[in-house]
Amino acid sequence: MVRQKHFKVISALAAAALLVGAGAAATVKKSRITTKVLTIAGPQGQLAGTLNDAGTTTPLVLIIPGSGPTDRDGNNPLGVTAAPYRLLAEALAKQGVSTFRADKRGMFGSKAAIADANKVKIADYATDAQNWISELKKQTKRKCVWLAGHSEGGLVALVAGQNGANICGIITIAGPGRKLGTVMREQFEKNPANAPVLPDAQRALTELEAGRTVDVSKMHPALQGIFNPAVQPFLIDMFSYDPADVAAKTKLPMMIISGGRDLQVTAADAEALSKANSKAKLVTLADMNHVLKVVSADGAAANFATYSDPSLPIHPELVGAITAFVNPTKK
Repeated sequence: MVRQKHFKVISALAAAALLVGAGAAATVKKSRITTKVLTIAGPQGQLAGTLNDAGTTTPLVLIIPGSGPTDRDGNNPLGVTAAPYRLLAEALAKQGVSTFRADKRGMFGSKAAIADANKVKIADYATDAQNWISELKKQTKRKCVWLAGHSEGGLVALVAGQNGANICGIITIAGPGRKLGTVMREQFEKNPANAPVLPDAQRALTELEAGRTVDVSKMHPALQGIFNPAVQPFLIDMFSYDPADVAAKTKLPMMIISGGRDLQVTAADAEALSKANSKAKLVTLADMNHVLKVVSADGAAANFATYSDPSLPIHPELVGAITAFVNPTKK
């Protein structure tokens, strides 16, 4: 039997949308960096996020989280506690780049925004991003806001960016460049431990790609979680997007960042985005993994060990690349 732990790392993307008045909370100042919690109205209740403001004249980046129950810090209850978004925000602030990162609708601080966090679409997340941009412009007096989407958030950033108003540009970090069904199929196939359940997984992906739900009652328990009937409508919606097609339609400045140690989203995705949008800047960090940490050697064990270690710093070249893109005077 395949051990359950293998499925925790099959795919961050596979865990899509699993559930676990506007204002600011207490403010903490460290030199000129101000940190505060903001809220805005969601569909049924408030959405919440954290602003790290490095100064009114600094560029402001909205960080859009990846798949599943991922919070504003980049952590989730499936074993990821590396805090990549929090560490990225803190590192960028030191370089004079402000950031905002929010919890997804229906989860964590944004739990009240919708009764069922599974009942969302990519367009809903894009709408939330656009609403946050409007609020951030009002709160911070910025002329525009940069979008930086990680993993599935890269697709959300591309979709949100099709309405280019008030958006400075788009950054995809470990973002898919091919259809998500294709990416997930590769992730299943790359793990030898999945061999006993691979036929069921492949059939499920094929059905969802065709827009049809699947019966999971006779599948392995791990697959029942990944293809939970409650999340299948979201998966069907997500699988309908081709990120490369959306990137090709993007008129804003764009940067594509790929990690050479990423076990979940490969160089093929970055290449697909780059080919679709030849004006985009492509940055490959050979030793960066999916949670934006430095991994110096091959091997899944050492790589996945970083997923639960918030003491490891964010990849320094990632910070440098983003800083130089959003604030060319810092080059």
